[in-house]
Amino acid sequence: MVDGGVDLIILETFALVKEMIQAIRAVRELNAELPIVAQVTINESGTLLSGAPLERFVEKLKDYPVDAIGINCSVGPKAMLDALENLRSLTDLPISVQPNAGLPQNISGRNIYMTSPEYMAEYAKRFIQTGAAIVGGCCGTNPTHIRAMRKAVQALQPAKKMDVKITDLQVEKPPEIKIYEKNEKSRFSNKLLKKEFVKLVELVSPKGVSPSKEVDKARKLYHSGIDAINIPDGPRASARMSALALASIIQKEVGIETVLHIACRDRNVIGMQSDLLGAWALGLRNILAITGDPPKLGNYPDATAVFDVDAIGLTNIINRLNHGLDIAGNPIGDPTGFCAGVGVNPGAINLDEELKRLDWKIEAGAEFMITQPVFDIKLLENFMKRIEHLKLPLICGIWPLVSFRNAEFMNNEVPGASVPQEILERMKKMTTKEDGFNEGVKIARETFEQVKTFADGVQISAPLGRIEAIFDMIE
Repeated sequence: MVDGGVDLIILETFALVKEMIQAIRAVRELNAELPIVAQVTINESGTLLSGAPLERFVEKLKDYPVDAIGINCSVGPKAMLDALENLRSLTDLPISVQPNAGLPQNISGRNIYMTSPEYMAEYAKRFIQTGAAIVGGCCGTNPTHIRAMRKAVQALQPAKKMDVKITDLQVEKPPEIKIYEKNEKSRFSNKLLKKEFVKLVELVSPKGVSPSKEVDKARKLYHSGIDAINIPDGPRASARMSALALASIIQKEVGIETVLHIACRDRNVIGMQSDLLGAWALGLRNILAITGDPPKLGNYPDATAVFDVDAIGLTNIINRLNHGLDIAGNPIGDPTGFCAGVGVNPGAINLDEELKRLDWKIEAGAEFMITQPVFDIKLLENFMKRIEHLKLPLICGIWPLVSFRNAEFMNNEVPGASVPQEILERMKKMTTKEDGFNEGVKIARETFEQVKTFADGVQISAPLGRIEAIFDMIE
């Protein structure tokens, strides 16, 4: 192979460290400069098949010249991700991850790998976000898996390289470009900077062509002291009027600022950059970068999702535009001055992973965060203790429940929206729709009174579109 001119040697599926060392020595006797990727295989517990821990693998290879280390074969993506989190803390070398397409099932005498390309693609993104520099597949993966993985990660960079350093960007930009300070970006940004408590209300775009009802609601909310209107981008993968269009109309006709959601689901990075530049030209100044719900949640489950980047990558794009650069690092002339926010989930099943992603979002340029709907104050307080060192404004999501069925749905089908048993019992006792609605508003008001003592603001969803209930909550 060396005589034939190969550019890279991958030593893979090794179960014994001592055999790996012999293989490295063999390559180095032939060529001292040829790049080597050294990969071992693991079991579901994250140890080598010999039983040795990954720590031993890393320690033994310190004396041998390799260019990257990694794990491949034997297990599927979930076990590989768990092992990667451990391996990332053990080495500064680039890491490769190549899982099997799950564990094979014996069907009519054949071993069939059942893991879908979409599942492998999702985990490929998670590998990169956790610190992998090289991703791929092993047993059971085929061209369909690889295409899906490539599409999912092609606009992502390894986490260590996703940082957008302000100083770096200032070197690249022309000296005459003026970067917007936080107090110059928007009224909303200025209030956060001054640590004033902000109140946002979420209005969803109409399913048709007339925004008149939403504009009327925005006007009433503006006169009642609401600071900004939060406009989701195709929530629950639904097809509605463009959030960007509604935000522009509301700002023009009402005068209240908006916080425009931009989801990564429906546009590639080119389309997202185009919409961001258009949003700035239309006078929109506040953006919430979100990954977006997958199409399978909505009314069009066969629609194609893009997901060139996730919320971290989108925040990077916004930050670059704010420094006068496009996604390729080319000057765009006058910079944007968006106040960029991100979503967080205090009730995430894997809170450590959620906090890790939050760190990356902040490094990418996030200036505020909005939580998923909060029903459990203790859960929120625990989350805030974990993030108190970040000093980033936190806006708490409040969702007024409208019925016991709605409470059950939020508790069981919305990730991270933990509804305490006490609230479930309260909603269960309501015998009519109106009683359920009123009790949900009452619970939301209690939540508002509690969070306003320690959060930087609230984002309130209008229950069944009835904004009058919001006036009762915040009076």
